[in-house]
Amino acid sequence: MEEDEFRLEREAMVREQIERRGIRDKRVLEALRNVPRHLFVPPEERRYAYHDGPLPIGEGQTISQPYIVAVMTELLELQGDENVLEIGTGSGYQAAVLGRLVRTVHTVERYARLAQRAEEILRSQGINNVFVHVGDGSLGWPAHAPYHAIVVTAAAPVVPPALLDQLLPGGRLVIPIGGPEGQMLERWVRKADHLEREVLFAVAFVPLRGAAGWSEGEWSRMGDF
Repeated sequence: MEEDEFRLEREAMVREQIERRGIRDKRVLEALRNVPRHLFVPPEERRYAYHDGPLPIGEGQTISQPYIVAVMTELLELQGDENVLEIGTGSGYQAAVLGRLVRTVHTVERYARLAQRAEEILRSQGINNVFVHVGDGSLGWPAHAPYHAIVVTAAAPVVPPALLDQLLPGGRLVIPIGGPEGQMLERWVRKADHLEREVLFAVAFVPLRGAAGWSEGEWSRMGDF
């Protein structure tokens, strides 16, 4: 009965929060219908899993609003045979959605406890094409580069150069840029001889920590969330 209830909530989430806001990629919609979001949130938050907003997952991190997951995924324009990099594993939910859409996903998480939990959930769901790494995501993950697409689920002060360097020609990078006072979602596309940048809309993410991200002091001085 509980699983049936979550299935109905998931269908309503896709219909009311995702499709109504203009997401049209059928593969993305199907992935969102099939990934059990409630399994990726802490038990005490499970009843809110399909609500229209982010939720805390520990370590000061969040699972993104379902619509944001959908729109960032659609912006990657995935076809099915890509090697994709995600920066900021968090709960593992975004990685699970990507895993249903591409050949391989490498996802990097700063906090080992979150990485371990995400990996356990992914494996329990039979998602075996997602590989979780612990490290500084602002430096990308060069061991498995280059990537057809990169998605960053935390806000950076500027686009980390390593991420652009690890992007294949024709590849797409989707990333929030800004600080606690305001962020914009951007998409970068690597062309044969240049990079194209598109500024999309305002968002609110936790900070990207690391060598090419925000330091604790910088973010705090600006007014942490």
